[in-house]
Amino acid sequence: MQKASLDIQIKTLPTGPGVYQYYDKEDKLLYIGKAKNLKKRVASYFNKHHDNYKTKVLVKKIHSIRHIVVETETDALLLENNLIKKHQPRFNVMLKDDKTYPWICIKKERFPRIFPTRNVIKDGSEYYGPYTSFKTVNTLLDLIKGLYQLRTCNYDLSREKIEGGKYKVCLEYHLGNCKGPCEDYESEEEYHQNIEAIRQIVKGNFKDSLTRFRKQMTEHAEQMEFEDAQRIKEKIEVLENYQAKSTVVNPKISNVDVFSIISDESYGYVNFLQLSYGAIIRSHTTEIKKKLEESDKELLELSIVELRQRFNSKSKEIFVPFDVEVGEGLKVSVPQLGDKKKIVDLSIRNAKYYRQERFKQIKIIDPDRHVKRLMAQMKKDLRLPEEPIHIECFDNSNIQGTNPVAACVVFKNGKPSKKEYRKFNIKTVEGPNDFASMEEVVYRRYKRLTEEEQPLPQLVIVDGGKGQLSSGLKALDELGLRGKITIIGIAKRLEEIYYPGDSIPLYLDKKSESLKVIQHLRNEAHRFGITFHRQKRSKSALDTELDNIPGIGEKTVVELLKHFRSVKRISEASVEELTEVVGNSRATKVYNYYLTKKD
Repeated sequence: MQKASLDIQIKTLPTGPGVYQYYDKEDKLLYIGKAKNLKKRVASYFNKHHDNYKTKVLVKKIHSIRHIVVETETDALLLENNLIKKHQPRFNVMLKDDKTYPWICIKKERFPRIFPTRNVIKDGSEYYGPYTSFKTVNTLLDLIKGLYQLRTCNYDLSREKIEGGKYKVCLEYHLGNCKGPCEDYESEEEYHQNIEAIRQIVKGNFKDSLTRFRKQMTEHAEQMEFEDAQRIKEKIEVLENYQAKSTVVNPKISNVDVFSIISDESYGYVNFLQLSYGAIIRSHTTEIKKKLEESDKELLELSIVELRQRFNSKSKEIFVPFDVEVGEGLKVSVPQLGDKKKIVDLSIRNAKYYRQERFKQIKIIDPDRHVKRLMAQMKKDLRLPEEPIHIECFDNSNIQGTNPVAACVVFKNGKPSKKEYRKFNIKTVEGPNDFASMEEVVYRRYKRLTEEEQPLPQLVIVDGGKGQLSSGLKALDELGLRGKITIIGIAKRLEEIYYPGDSIPLYLDKKSESLKVIQHLRNEAHRFGITFHRQKRSKSALDTELDNIPGIGEKTVVELLKHFRSVKRISEASVEELTEVVGNSRATKVYNYYLTKKD
């Protein structure tokens, strides 16, 4: 009955732009979405198979559909954004409001004060922002304070009260931080010239202030007022220094917003740069939790609308790394080279740095979330059927064909589980044959796990290229485990990852977490194997001499070597010296053995 009802609702939907809302049987809002074509978009949820589990759950829960028709796609974007923030449906990505962000206020007064605030009051005052932190606001205000002498008091400086002599100048005047408009020492016109210059600085335009200061400096110098000229020169240096720090691109690139995104399986990270007169006047990165396996394009489109609203952007052009649909009236550019491309690359770099910092924080604060995200990312990167919670890696060790051994290391949730590491002496292979040795140890390892009914890993990695991978795969075939365990090979030279039946290797991003985990596994297997091989070689060196003496065991050999330090010294020791270490009976056997060899 429900399906028939939904079919009717879908068939009667309009084909124009709008916002759709999904409700469950308790009339609880589940999801809000936008569309250029409402009917086509909503029908797509019910006409195709969804790989994503959450999308399947959403579709299953939908009981009714409501919609709002709008004039344009831009209207749909804005309405979707506002409704999501208001209702915060379970299956939508969460968008933060802007209530906690600071602004710079130029108060609507005869002699305007300038101060930071979190509260935007509609009283005719000017508000610039919001800014991403108070640090940015305070830096700007410190710059302004150093350049211009503005009042900080909250007196009502009306003409009548000033002319009536109601106020007296305060300490700020005597310190040179204020010119005393309260006693009519500064004209309203002069004060407002400073306010206009400050407006331009806040917008990122330093040209007017620099021109004005240079003119003042020249006038003071011509009138032999060198102290005043020096004071203005210091202001110019402060402003130029600030401008040099903030200008990172071509000054001709003005009034532009730059957006970029990087993402993993669970989260998207969107960076926003706001440019004015070649200076970055704002940088902000936001983290968005995916709910329905949203694409980078979907997340970026949603974020562009949200961030431009949040930070009150009036820019008419945006730079992005790929084409997006954000409605009419906004020019979208995808730069391919030059300064414009550099600024998009800078935005991407900011998003990456933010993501790395979040990873470090999450590892400390929320290790479970870190593990979940890492497992999801490895599943995607390595094209696995399930998350690789349990991984095993094999490495062969033989030097010049001697003492062939192998090692198996085990990782659980991306970390070593050292108590589960295993060593293997190669039993069925003679000589240095890496392929046959790999087949033997993989077979022995999983034959034992199967017989003991132990859990099998989701992923097996063999250290080597196609040859070692084929050997490992052959062992799994013999055990009937092909398809139950994913097996891959990693070649050392270029970190190529090989899959069974695929001659073209996979190359992961060198900075990707998935590759780092695989490299850690490979390096651990190599280290563990080499350590075991060294132990075997050391034992072999002893076997050639001391272990050949009848009636002498390993414990006696160790005691003798600890005391005499070498086999040569043991062979030259007297029976009395040997007796002091291992007793008369064993000392006699060792002494007689070397005495016979001397004869």
